[in-house]
Amino acid sequence: MHLDVLDLHNFYYRTQLGRVAQRAIRDKVVELWPPMAAQTVAGFGFAVPLLRPYLPHARRVIGLMPAPQGVMPWPAGEANVSVLCEDVSWPLATGMVDRLALMHGLETSENPGALLDEVHRVLGPGGRALFIVPNRAGLWSRSDATPFGFGRPYSARQLEAQLKRHGFTPERSQTVLHVPSSQAPFWLQTANFWEQVGRRLPWLSGGVLMVEASKQVYAPTRGGLGAIVTKPIRALEGLGQPVPSPSSAQGAATTR
Repeated sequence: MHLDVLDLHNFYYRTQLGRVAQRAIRDKVVELWPPMAAQTVAGFGFAVPLLRPYLPHARRVIGLMPAPQGVMPWPAGEANVSVLCEDVSWPLATGMVDRLALMHGLETSENPGALLDEVHRVLGPGGRALFIVPNRAGLWSRSDATPFGFGRPYSARQLEAQLKRHGFTPERSQTVLHVPSSQAPFWLQTANFWEQVGRRLPWLSGGVLMVEASKQVYAPTRGGLGAIVTKPIRALEGLGQPVPSPSSAQGAATTR
């Protein structure tokens, strides 16, 4: 079940822990996907806190918010780019999106398989999706004090296997939010230090798992006229070489 949009907004914009989480995840997203011109960038679930760096550069930015969660206008004070949609039916043309980030979307969806099919549909050739979910091995998924304590947590192997079943190729995975999910001033003030430590120690599990995947596009198989031409029918061979009738063959034998 999706979380309420007001609870998500209050966590990310009105709590210090939420702002720490937003900054850590957004910085990692921008590191993976530097803003580029002439791209369509979208987010599903509550991914709008990650999209602000793309507003000045992208051709189009779209914040897709599922109906069970609710929608809010975003960004504040600017032209709205957020839209309410169904989990598995988005108001986007097929192949329209170049980059798509999902946060608080997959793990809380009641139909994750159909959701992944919709992600696959809207991505264009060469398009990439970034799945941001609670890490099963991390501490954040073990407490409901943050939005990452709700829904189904994933391990990297579990998420990558599910993506492969729906036509994606996992490219790379990593974890973020290595600081404990605590409001204690010590942890909040040292959050940047723990993120740097987490980068140097790959075995240290962060609270959030990020898996980047590309859309598999298969080359069309040749068929139709091409197949007929390369394999011509030989049923009419020999028409240019008449076969002698039995009577003519008998006459020839008598003459000899």
